[in-house]
Amino acid sequence: MASAVASASSMLCLSLQNPTKTLHFSIKTHSFHFLKPHLPAFRRYSGGVTPISPLRGFSCNCSSTNTTHYEFSDGSSEVELRLQLGGQDVLSAKDIFVDADGTSLTVKIQQAGSIITLIDTNSLFEKIKPAETIWYIDDDQLVISLKKQDPNLKWPDIMESWESLSAGSMQLLKGTSIYIVGDSTEINQKVARELAVALGYTPLVTKELLETFAKQTVDSWVLAKGSDSVAEAESAILESLSCHVRAVVATLGGSHGAAGRTDKWRHLYSGFSIWLSQTEATDEDSAKEEARRHIEDGNVGYTNADVVVKLQGWDADHAKSVAQASLSALKRLILSDKKLPGE
Repeated sequence: MASAVASASSMLCLSLQNPTKTLHFSIKTHSFHFLKPHLPAFRRYSGGVTPISPLRGFSCNCSSTNTTHYEFSDGSSEVELRLQLGGQDVLSAKDIFVDADGTSLTVKIQQAGSIITLIDTNSLFEKIKPAETIWYIDDDQLVISLKKQDPNLKWPDIMESWESLSAGSMQLLKGTSIYIVGDSTEINQKVARELAVALGYTPLVTKELLETFAKQTVDSWVLAKGSDSVAEAESAILESLSCHVRAVVATLGGSHGAAGRTDKWRHLYSGFSIWLSQTEATDEDSAKEEARRHIEDGNVGYTNADVVVKLQGWDADHAKSVAQASLSALKRLILSDKKLPGE
């Protein structure tokens, strides 16, 4: 897949920060607020790194008195959201405020002189056409109809979440396998496992396959024969896996594996590749600068992978969050060119 992405001259890069940290920043004319964690995104062009609209955070930025009481349906060209007003004493349409824009939706009602927020999110599953938003009151429900930018994309739910991404990604991937590459074998394995479970894919770990074949650990193999020997063997395994579909393959991290060598990427191109990289960047600007340096230096992960997810620190308990960021990035990438899964 990387060859197809290279021809489009684009790559998505995310920076995953401490999940307890909240950042607010603006890109061009839009302001974004991310919680747990913050994800500044960049698209790489031949001329450098340019900011693009960020991918949504891992937990939706929602505040509501009633968000659990809603009905959602996808009607092809539009989606419909029904919010229960219940006992809310809403006198007329003038007591209701609905604001929809891009991937955000805010719904508020006025009751007894107070403003109550029913839903406030910047994480709609995908983009809408805000000018074509329609809403009305139906008995004790507020019905909101949102026109989709892409009528062919099925929305599993109104908001992007781990569950909706897991369900929605299957229609986009079309069975294409995913290769998790990066700096750490442990991180690769844990994130790959989360992705495999979510997508219903087969989890495959090259480290386990190598150690079964060699009847020794990878570390002892490196000491005995060197990392080049291990990389060559992993490349052979990747070749045998390249014909597999619906698999998530966790590869060796660091300099030991095939992904750390430019000439060993041939079989990684048979699916989507996600490079997981730890970073010391503490804010958006330093993350951008770090990304620029890696691209200029020809870092194999930045130049070859379809998606790069940068992690500030690592905690195995947050593997699902990294997996969610990866699915979100893949979704954006595939929607930019729907032919990618078949190339």
